[in-house]
Amino acid sequence: MEKLDNEIQRSFDTIKTMEQLETFRIHIIGKKGKLTTYFSALRDLDEVSKKSVAQKLNALKSTFETLYEEKKQILTTLELNAKLEQEYIDVSLFNTLHSRSFGHPITQVLDRIIDYFVNMSFSIQSGPLVEDDFHNFEALNLPKFHPARDMQDTFYFKDSFLLRTHTSPVQIRTMESHSLPIRVIAPGSVFRRDYDLTHSPMFHQVEGLVVDEAGKISFANLKFILEDFLRYIFGDVRVRFRASFFPFTEPSAEVDISCVFCDGAGCRVCSHTGWLEVLGCGVVHSNVFKAVGYENVSGYAFGLGVERFAMLLHRVNDLRSFFETDLRVLEQF
Repeated sequence: MEKLDNEIQRSFDTIKTMEQLETFRIHIIGKKGKLTTYFSALRDLDEVSKKSVAQKLNALKSTFETLYEEKKQILTTLELNAKLEQEYIDVSLFNTLHSRSFGHPITQVLDRIIDYFVNMSFSIQSGPLVEDDFHNFEALNLPKFHPARDMQDTFYFKDSFLLRTHTSPVQIRTMESHSLPIRVIAPGSVFRRDYDLTHSPMFHQVEGLVVDEAGKISFANLKFILEDFLRYIFGDVRVRFRASFFPFTEPSAEVDISCVFCDGAGCRVCSHTGWLEVLGCGVVHSNVFKAVGYENVSGYAFGLGVERFAMLLHRVNDLRSFFETDLRVLEQF
């Protein structure tokens, strides 16, 4: 044990790298290390000797562990400093390869969407990213245990808080704090537990809401604004409305445009139907108005995914490309 103690003290002074340190650790306290072997030999001693030797072995092990941690900290710091020195970049150097940026493709498309609705006298509203269950679900006619909640794939916190799954809570907060008439859009980030070619855990939506006294707003108003909007974004496309279901609107519809890739002739992108789904809409459900205390009103709402629009406009087939910050992709815009 005295020889081992001397070896430990002497060896730590000569170790210069993390690899050497790990090799020495295995040599001393590894499965077949010297100190491990000594501990195994305790079973061959009598009770009196075993207690005395065990105390010395534990003291030796404690000394080794202390010296090991000190050396590990020193070597870690040295290696980090060496790596920082090797990867040093002088940010003051002038880069002649710079180029002008026109913004991220998602931002470009979002700006185009906002420009249209602002020019149509819609105001812009925003809300918190962390929402409560009432604003995100219940006020939108999605009570607890409603099966449509399963469609949301929600990130939950404690105490009924969550990352908002859509920007519809902004509509509820707007109705709670504004008087009629209401004519707003709510652009922003939303979050769902999903990740593949066409889904991301974080993405962007724009939702619109128009509310006025009963009889002043109808589905015809909604149909006009969306047809005009989609032709503003995609050009001369055909637009159709299909009956659908959303808990917060009734009647509800999904809106399709003629395929921008094949001009409606049928291709792989549109599954040979000639149509592409782009957004959902409908007349605001009476239960939503009840949740905010509105009476004798009518209105419509719609919602769209900004990434969906960007993928169609820029012919991008993998949504994840927008978030990977690959300059070879982003420089194309």
